[in-house]
Amino acid sequence: MSTITALEKTTTQVRRDILRMVHKVNSGHPGGSLGCAEFFVSLYFEVMDFQLPFAMEGKNEDLFFLSNGHISPVFYSVLARRGFFPVEELNTFRLINSRLQGHPTTHEGLPGVRVASGSLGQGLSVALGAASAKKINQDPKTVYVLMGDGELQEGQNWEAFMYAAAKGVDNIIATIDLNGKQIDGTTKEVLDIGDLEGKLKAFGWEILLLKEGNSIQAILQTLKIAKSKLRQSKPVAILMETEMGNGVDYMMHTHAWHGKAPNDEQLALALAQNEETLGDY
Repeated sequence: MSTITALEKTTTQVRRDILRMVHKVNSGHPGGSLGCAEFFVSLYFEVMDFQLPFAMEGKNEDLFFLSNGHISPVFYSVLARRGFFPVEELNTFRLINSRLQGHPTTHEGLPGVRVASGSLGQGLSVALGAASAKKINQDPKTVYVLMGDGELQEGQNWEAFMYAAAKGVDNIIATIDLNGKQIDGTTKEVLDIGDLEGKLKAFGWEILLLKEGNSIQAILQTLKIAKSKLRQSKPVAILMETEMGNGVDYMMHTHAWHGKAPNDEQLALALAQNEETLGDY
């Protein structure tokens, strides 16, 4: 089995996990989670260098920060499938006293989560702090952060973009999920972020365009190129175009499933499009 085939099989199972989690509690954000499944699987199963069991300090290992914390279902599924905590714990998603809250938190000590996220616009700032610490400590590893396009409407991001380039934080790869949708409609309708590539270049970032953000092969190739551009005095950003709800036909090409769970019939249809590959929890 090739690496790509194995990663695709894992991605299919992750999609099943996402759908079953949000369905059980009739709550959560399946759209963006499904759209980023290939990215998370590529990152955690192939690209990042990290250690288990999980250590909060993250010394001499790659770090990941999720800024758009509402897509926690995909984050939790991949962490569990990668061995950070038991897969069976996915069954507790969004329940009272669960470690798997709707947005990732740290006070419950869930392995793999280094910062609470969900208040949008903060992830890049936190990741830059971690990347700066690694530079000070001469730690050669890389910091990764995933951001949503809708959250770029928050001003704090732009302070962080400016800071990263001005201070030469060149050990970070910031990926922006460009699905063009948010809870109330398209990003253009709500608050158009304009020429993002041009803006980030003007801010002094190295930019890579990933047009096929739901292709594992394309993701791996782009991340490889991104790593090759690190430590050259510029932060690196990947503009990753994805399809919200990818892998479930009726959830795609609409913002309707940003924060809505499928009912019983809808779940059955979605699972039928994603056959079990690693075993449901």
